[in-house]
Amino acid sequence: MTKKKNNYPPGTFLQVLYRAPVHLYRWGMGGLFGKRFVLFHHVGRKSGKQYQTVVEVVEIEKETGNVIIVAGYGERTQWYQNLKQMQNTTIQQGNQKYPVSIEMISPETGADIMARYYQRYGKTTGALFSILGYEWDGTELGARQVAQDHLRFVRFVQQ
Repeated sequence: MTKKKNNYPPGTFLQVLYRAPVHLYRWGMGGLFGKRFVLFHHVGRKSGKQYQTVVEVVEIEKETGNVIIVAGYGERTQWYQNLKQMQNTTIQQGNQKYPVSIEMISPETGADIMARYYQRYGKTTGALFSILGYEWDGTELGARQVAQDHLRFVRFVQQ
């Protein structure tokens, strides 16, 4: 079991930082992010309000082009809870928008995805875990454990 500091919800500074990329997409500057980030639409499960969120793409599946993202705050992440109530949405990568269906990924499969992320990005993994408040030993096995214990992954399947 891995340890996590109690840092949810994130503070005001991080909330503003997390929202900033949405404005760039709205201003037609989504191309700056290439395929490394994705903007997606979701509907509040209680309010019915429309939302847009930008997150890092953890992986693009080579065979299908499907996009995988991660809820860094796990089950408590509001957009994750909203997506769980939805079947389809629209995403934007760069300046390209397209419809997708939504699949929740098991924690075990998420651990495999995080291991591949760690192999690609190494130290970036530790910086992200630190921002999110996870204690991590710096190993691939440790990254797998953090993913399985705390993170939740979503697959956007191209239609």
